[in-house]
Amino acid sequence: MERRNALKTLAGALGGLVALPGWATGWTAESVQLTKPFLPADQIETLAAVVDTIIPATDTPGANELNVSQFIQKVVADCYDKAAQDALSNGLVLTNDLAQKAYGKPFGGGDATQRANLLKQMEQSTEPAQVTFIKLVKPLTIRGYLNSEYVMTNLTHYEFIPGHYHGCVPVKK
Repeated sequence: MERRNALKTLAGALGGLVALPGWATGWTAESVQLTKPFLPADQIETLAAVVDTIIPATDTPGANELNVSQFIQKVVADCYDKAAQDALSNGLVLTNDLAQKAYGKPFGGGDATQRANLLKQMEQSTEPAQVTFIKLVKPLTIRGYLNSEYVMTNLTHYEFIPGHYHGCVPVKK
C-alpha cells in the first residue's frame, strides 16, 4: 500500500469517528418515522396490541408505550424483503380473525389473558402462517424494547462511551 493511500484512508476513518457521536445522537422519534406506512390503520392497532401483549406495562413502561410497534414497522419496511412484509401484514389479519372466532371481538378488544392465550396458541400451532408471524414479531418486539432509550438509560444504564475519565483526582500516599 502506498503511503498516500494509507493517509487518505486514515484521515477518512478519523473524520468518520469524529462525526459519529453527533450523527448518532441526533436521532429523534420524528426522524425514524416511516415516510409511508405499509400497514393499514387497523393492522397498526393490532400490531400495537400484539407488542403490548408480549411485553405489557408493569412498574416499567410496556412495549406499546415505548413505540415498539413503530420500530417493528420501520425495520420490516426498510430491512426485510417483500415476503416478510406480507407475512407481517397477513399475520396481523390472521390474528384478528382468530380473535374474532374465539372471542367474538378483534384482538385489541380482548383482555390481557385472552390475547396472551391466543398468541400462545399461534406460537404452538402447526400452521406455518401463524408460526412465521410469531417468529417475526416476537424477536423484533424484544429487540425494540431492549434497545429503546428508556430501557437503555434507566434499566441497563448504557453508557455511550464506557469508562468515565476522572481527571485531577487526589492520590493517597
